[in-house]
Amino acid sequence: MKKTVKFVAVLMSMLLAVLSFAGCGSSETSSSSNSSSDNAKSEKLGMVISTLDNPFFVTMKDGAEKKAKELGVDLVVLNSNNDATKERSNVEDLIQQGVQVLIINPTDSDAVATTVKFANEKKVPVITVDRAANGGDVVCHIASDNVAGGKMAGEFLLEKIGGSGNIVEIQGIPGASATRDRGKGFHEAIDGKDGVKLIASQSADFDRQKGLTVMENIIQSNPDFKGVFAHNDEMALGALKALKAANKKDVVVVGFDGGEDAVNAVNSGDMAATIAQQPDLMGSLSVENADKLAKGQTIDKTIPVELKLIKK
Repeated sequence: MKKTVKFVAVLMSMLLAVLSFAGCGSSETSSSSNSSSDNAKSEKLGMVISTLDNPFFVTMKDGAEKKAKELGVDLVVLNSNNDATKERSNVEDLIQQGVQVLIINPTDSDAVATTVKFANEKKVPVITVDRAANGGDVVCHIASDNVAGGKMAGEFLLEKIGGSGNIVEIQGIPGASATRDRGKGFHEAIDGKDGVKLIASQSADFDRQKGLTVMENIIQSNPDFKGVFAHNDEMALGALKALKAANKKDVVVVGFDGGEDAVNAVNSGDMAATIAQQPDLMGSLSVENADKLAKGQTIDKTIPVELKLIKK
């Protein structure tokens, strides 16, 4: 009888040991599974676009979304409708959603500074794309060299008008870095040149309809000019429409961006040239580098995107 009790006691001890071991094993498996699940979670990134009424920025968004899908990244894109107040609201919304990195294509380089500072306070790193921020801590800026592009446009325009004559400049949104930089490069090319006179320099806010209206007004006030440089293709195409209506078909028009409509206008001979950016690559690079930031990697402070002159 004593032997039986002793045997049962030993058996129970062994059973308890087995159960205890199984329990430990189960706990480790559960922990490992949770860790694996956490690692599988994709980064959450936010992107704020200045406007989706402009094909250039639609292409930028498409490039960003394509790269996000390729990387398995959760990307939330919001449209600011060219409104700095809406831009700030979009950034606040994305931070509330828990994005790890913000990509901002600013509506205005000055106005966005306070928005960038707000993101800095919330410890959310910021990447700017195409247009810079004139304040706040920006980890990385991705853009074409707009100064070089403006200079390229000016030099080409001078060549096409034979080195002399009256010319017109149609500027983008006042305060936008692209406006400032493209204008700076353009003036580096034309200022001080003998026989060259800038007879008008007006803003049309990067908008096609406004480009049309501004060009109509310039034609009425001073119709004697040989060339036009518009800070983007949308304004150039608007100006082109006004010039056609006024039967000024010999005026040389140069745009900037390399959008599909502008390239078609160049190929048809209506526009002389466009300085081509790569908005899809800008969008792609912004997401690629935001993903690296979210993973704790370091990225370059400035990432240039190549420009090229498209002419017939």
